[in-house]
This record gives sequence, C-alpha cells and structure tokens, in this order.
Amino acid sequence: MSPASLPPSTTPLQALQPLLNEATIVFRAPTQAWSASHGGLGAAAIDGVYHADVRHIRAIALACADSAIEWISAAPDGADRIVFGGLLRGLDDPTPDPKVRLTRDRRVAAGRLTETLTIASRLTTPITTTLSLRLRPEFALLHDVKAGLPDSRPVDIQIEQDAAATVSAGPQRFVLRAAAARVEHEGDEIVATWPVQVTPGGRTEVSWSVDLRDDALVVREASGPATWNPAAMAAEVRADQPRLARWLETALGDLDALRLALPDHPEDEFFAAGTPWFFTLFGRDALWSARLALPVDVGIAASTLRVLARLQGTEDDPDTAQEPGKILHELRATTLEMPGEGIVLPPLYYGSVDSTPLWVCVLADAWRAGMPEAEVRDLLPALVRALRWIIDRGDSDGDGFLDYVDRTGRGLANQGWKDSGDSIQWRDGTLAQGPIALCEVQAYAYEAAMSGADLLEALGDDLDPDLAAPAPEDLRMWAAGLRARFAEAYWVQTPEGRYPAIALDRDKRPVDTLTSNIGHLLGTGLLDPVDEAHVASLLVGPTMSSGYGIRTMSTAAAGYWPLSYHGGSVWTHDSAICAHGMARAGLWDPARRVVEGLLAAADGFAYRVPELHSGDPASATSVPTPYPAACRPQAWSAAAAIVCREILRE
Repeated sequence: MSPASLPPSTTPLQALQPLLNEATIVFRAPTQAWSASHGGLGAAAIDGVYHADVRHIRAIALACADSAIEWISAAPDGADRIVFGGLLRGLDDPTPDPKVRLTRDRRVAAGRLTETLTIASRLTTPITTTLSLRLRPEFALLHDVKAGLPDSRPVDIQIEQDAAATVSAGPQRFVLRAAAARVEHEGDEIVATWPVQVTPGGRTEVSWSVDLRDDALVVREASGPATWNPAAMAAEVRADQPRLARWLETALGDLDALRLALPDHPEDEFFAAGTPWFFTLFGRDALWSARLALPVDVGIAASTLRVLARLQGTEDDPDTAQEPGKILHELRATTLEMPGEGIVLPPLYYGSVDSTPLWVCVLADAWRAGMPEAEVRDLLPALVRALRWIIDRGDSDGDGFLDYVDRTGRGLANQGWKDSGDSIQWRDGTLAQGPIALCEVQAYAYEAAMSGADLLEALGDDLDPDLAAPAPEDLRMWAAGLRARFAEAYWVQTPEGRYPAIALDRDKRPVDTLTSNIGHLLGTGLLDPVDEAHVASLLVGPTMSSGYGIRTMSTAAAGYWPLSYHGGSVWTHDSAICAHGMARAGLWDPARRVVEGLLAAADGFAYRVPELHSGDPASATSVPTPYPAACRPQAWSAAAAIVCREILRE
C-alpha cells in the first residue's frame, strides 16, 4: 500500500456553508475535531482540527504500508472521545474470521488532540509493518470556513529532534509529538512514520498528539470539573423514561464539554453557544442555556450573570450597538464579516434586544433557586443598570415597546433570537420593516420589571443612591402599563384564529404571522390565564406542531418552508422554552405533548439533538429530517433535555 495520502487541496467552485449532519465530532471547548464517520479528516468541507476561531489542521490521513484499512465501527464515549475500529485484512491469513484489527482511539481536551493507534493480532505468526500519518496545516479563520471560503495561511514548520514538529502561522501554532516515529515534512505537510512489530497473539500501540495554542484567544477552558454527573442523573430516570435517560446522559456530557470562561476570571464559567461556529460567549444563548439548566446547576447561572455583568455596556456606541446598561450579544477574537450579506460585526457586539431583560430574568430565577444572597447583592448595581436600559433606552421610538433597529447598516437587521434577515415576515410572506418590536421581548421585559421589583424590594435597601435605582412600585406600574399596551396592540385575527402577532413593525402594525415566538409569552405574566391556554392550544395544533417539536412558523403562512432557518424549521430550545412556559402557567397537558415530540426527535438524532431540524411532520417521516448545516451540539438544545426531565417529573 502507498503511504498516507490526503485529499487534494482545492478551491471550491461555489462558496457554500459546510454540511454537518453526517460528520463526526469530538470536542472539549475551545477545541474540536470534525471527521467522517470512519475517522478520516479532510474529505468534507467541515473536516479538521479547530482551536477557538481557527482551523489549525485541515486534513489528517492514516495508512498502513501493507494493508488497506477497512473501518467497521465508531464508538463514541462522551463528548471528547471516540474509538474507531478497522480491519487490516492485507496482513491477515486467508480464513474467514478477521484476525488483525486496528483501533484508533481519539480524544480531545482543551488545546489538545491525542490518538492512540493499536494493532491487535490473533495470528500465530508475527507482523511487521509500518503505520504513517500525514497532516496538512491550514490556520483558516472559522468565519471563512463557515462561508465556504477557507484561506490556507503560510506556515512555518520546524522539525525537532525528539519526534516532534512545531507549526505556526502568526499568533496560532501547534506542536505535533509522535513518540518513536520518524517526523519529517514534505512541502507544507507533515509525515510521521512508525515501524510496528506485533508478536503472535499480541498487540502494539503507538500514539501521537497535537497541542494547539492561540495567543489571540479571548476565551479559555473551564477551570474545573462540572458539578453534575451525566451517568448518575440518567440512571435516576432510566427505568421509567429510557429515551429521556439516553438524551440526558448525552446532553449533560455535551454541556460539560461546552463550558468556557474568560481569561481574566477563569473561575466564572458559561456555556459556549455550540459547535462548530459558536465556541465563544453569546449573551442570549448563555443566558437561556443557564436558565434551562438551573435545576441541575445554579452555580453556572450565577457565573454567567457575573461574566456578562463585567461586559455590560457603559457608553452609547452605534458601531458596537453598545448602550449604558445593555448586555452584549457576542464576543469574538476578531471582526466578523459575513460575505455577501454586508454584515460586519466588531469583536465586542451588543446587537441583541433581548439579552438585557433575559439577564434580569435569569438573576431573579437564580436567586429563587438558591443563588447565595451575597452573590446576588454583588450584582444589584448591574441589575439597576439593566432595568434602566429596559425602561429608558430599550424603546427607540417612544411607542412604549422595546424594539431594535441597526443604526449602522452593517449590524444584524434582526436582533431577537430569530436573527436571520427573513425571520420577521407577514402572513403573505412580505418582510416586516424596522424598528421591530418583538412580542417575546415585551414578555421578557414585563417579567424583568416585575422580578426586578421583587429583587430590589428584598435586597436593595443599601444600594448607592447615585445608582438611581427605580422604586419597586414604579417598576410594577411600568410593567402594568406594558401589559395593557400589549393587550391592545398585538392581538390579531386571521383565518388561523386569534393570537398575538410576532411583532409590531415600524408603522406600529401587528405583523400577523403565527409563529413560535408567542410560546415565549407563556408563564411570564404578560397574558391572562385564558389567553395562555389558547396560545398553548395553537402551539400544539397541526399547523405549529410537527410531532418532533414546535415549528418556528405556521404551515399556513406563505413564507413557510420546512427547511427555512427561522421560517418553518423546529428549534429544540425554542420548543423547550414553550414547554417551560406552559409548565410555569400550569398547562401540563400541552407541555407534556411538546416533550413527547422532543423525545421523538432526540431518538431520531441518536440523542445528540442539533440546533434545529426540518419542520416536516412526523406523519410523513419516521425520523426527523436534518437541517444539514445545523450546529451540534448546541448548548440550549442540550439544556432542553433538563426541561423535559422537570416536566415529566410532575
């Protein structure tokens, strides 16, 4: 057989986002390795070894000099390990049973990839052969990989004396170590070769690793182990809920591996939004993930709140969308440019209308769930600033509702969780024009004002007068006014019935598409109980429920398409938030129906539920159809398993 060879490095004819649904991942934030199901890296657009926002290694090929490797198995073991099994029939005898096996044990830790290669033999004769490994460095920016336009950067390769090589490109570098191997480079590729001898009936191991570093890194790995035990928590429900048990074990393992921190406060963790594109801090995602995970760990909610409070806005800056008191949208190492979309986001970007009220809601929930009072008190100044933003700055046009509009022409056009350009549309498919006042943001603001009043009433006696904290009674009065205005302005009547509009547009007209956004109103107090029950019934009705969760948009809307990112797909976290709200409102039957759909989806995705999937109905497909570019795992999708556990406990 020829030495290990890599797929050719080519420029794509068309820039397309990589598909992810068939790929295999092992990861521990901020490091991830994507490959084919047999372990090879390089053939698919997503393949490679990434550290933070850079793909350090584009391709890795493994070969045996005297036999083809025929891969027959892949066995994941948590988020950060997978073992691939193969046969070396070119080294075997002619009898039917395979007697020479190769295993490839791949493990990822933060900043490191390790593989152990083992040849095991049942033969009565010895084996002498050679294993070779070939790596192609790349150092392409993650943004460019996502856009389908990865750009390989010039690299410097230094071969060391002790079977090692150092490869660098600017602030990024990695060190390959391959004990007992000959390490050399051929052009811009590195080759490690091991002579291997296996005794009769014996086994021989060789191993290699890469340590990855990035001097521009703005996040770091979690500083300690998670406080939860995925296997133990799954065991608690396995007898009664076997599907939930499998989902919980996978999801809690993924949440463990998604934990990150900022370098200046390594003790304060948060959940990275998800792989592969979002191994960083996103305000909305981190808050919702921590909120849904509160029954498992109050501590990560508390630390997430602290991380975001330290980055809370202090000035008015249209370029970053920063405003005093505002909670950020995302943190990156470099400016994010989206080719073809005209979007250019600075490394610290605040273009999120919902992160600030959500921060207040999570603080209140964490306080009620047992967050130490001293830690809550430490965050009261940030609470006051967030409440001031909600009341004084969140309404850009003075109509009494929180809204958003991009002031630069380069930021996000939509700044709620449905942030794609076509996510806010009329029932006839026409796009709504901003400023946009989303329905769910009014619910978050109402809950934030009411919960903020409770916090200040209970703990705010010693606040610095210079903070100008709003009085609890004034907050409750403001919330009551918002509730009354909402009831008057948002409800629409269409052939699908009566329901709240997804938003008000720039002309204060209610945008009349039936969407999952209305599920986020449930349990917040914004709606009357009768209206909550009505909304819940619509969400589990045939145009909104796919049987695998709640669609983002009704099938009766002109803009509906089951593979539209926000216009007909099913997002697991969105369905979980709806179910969570139903449960808070005491609507247990529809909540359980949503959970049943999510469990069916989890089963269809082998219990690692992606960011989103198709809105195709369960009546038409026995397993959910993937949205092929969906991230997986995604923190808030994983946290949805915890919501399902809590609802099924009742």
